[in-house]
Amino acid sequence: MSEMDDTFKDNVLEVENLNVEFSTYGGVVQAVRGVNFSVGRGETLAIVGESGCGKSVTVQSIMGLLPTPPGKITAGEARLRGNNILNLPAKEANKFRGVEIGMIFQDPMTSLNPTMTIGDQISETLMVHRHLSYSDASAKAVALLEKTRIPEAKKRAAQYPFEFSGGMLQRAMIAQSLACNPSVLIADEPTTALDVTIQAQILELMSELQKTEDMSIILITHDLAVVAKMADRVAVMYAGQIVEMGTVDEIFYESAHPYTMGLKEAMPSNRKDRAKKLTPIEGSPPDLFSPPAGCGYFARCPHAMALCETKQSEEFILTSSSSHFSKCWLQHPEAPKTDGLFQVGDDHAG
Repeated sequence: MSEMDDTFKDNVLEVENLNVEFSTYGGVVQAVRGVNFSVGRGETLAIVGESGCGKSVTVQSIMGLLPTPPGKITAGEARLRGNNILNLPAKEANKFRGVEIGMIFQDPMTSLNPTMTIGDQISETLMVHRHLSYSDASAKAVALLEKTRIPEAKKRAAQYPFEFSGGMLQRAMIAQSLACNPSVLIADEPTTALDVTIQAQILELMSELQKTEDMSIILITHDLAVVAKMADRVAVMYAGQIVEMGTVDEIFYESAHPYTMGLKEAMPSNRKDRAKKLTPIEGSPPDLFSPPAGCGYFARCPHAMALCETKQSEEFILTSSSSHFSKCWLQHPEAPKTDGLFQVGDDHAG
């Protein structure tokens, strides 16, 4: 095992063969197709990909927040410390939702209750799950706001969401999600609506709290700069599937799937020696009403082969530690070499 594998070998959450679909008037959308990943204790796993690839649906399924109907988990397991938490009745799901797993939503203004003070919303979590009295829960709520660096926390706890700025609302969401000391924190696009300065502060806060609270983070984002700063491992998702996974260094410096390369080429750089025009990924994602028989990226891939159109690729392991895999036929030993892509058999493998 690599050093990182040793650090995160104690998996807190394991997701296996997750499949999610939505029934609509136009047909059945196969939104998540056979997703597998694990999150180790103290690890940050980033799930990246363009809008509509299935990132948020994946974590909503784990949290039991999938609207049913039209959503439905058709296969798979999500094991939290060995116990499957998918498709549980609401009463059972509430025993881990907000307790063992916390969640920061993309838009706190629509996630927080506008008719309740910030302090009462945090206190409610503590009273329901930790059975604290109102006075004890209120004191704990103020302490949590202080922990997330909200100034004048006692005064702010008595205010309503509309009285907070965007950055402070996100801090309040983090405070609420940490109320019950969760093992796993899911952050779904936590910095999207914030300006760059506040983004940096929120990311720094999350990193510090992760260390002090000894928790794992699943970070959902499309921002590769955030991934580079926060992640230990990265899962690249496309058309409802994970097409590549590895450590953050492997994904950035040893990219093995053409879609990963496409994301990197579309990423701006502030380095003068790398000044270039951004290269967009041409075309559109496949229609998940009727997913393609082969690779979902086939129609947009500059390196596509005939085989890619008709047959799903197996997962090719790229390092001896098994931490890096790519679901792409270009990794087959008999496939032609491709510039820019890390491949099985490269001299620096393992």
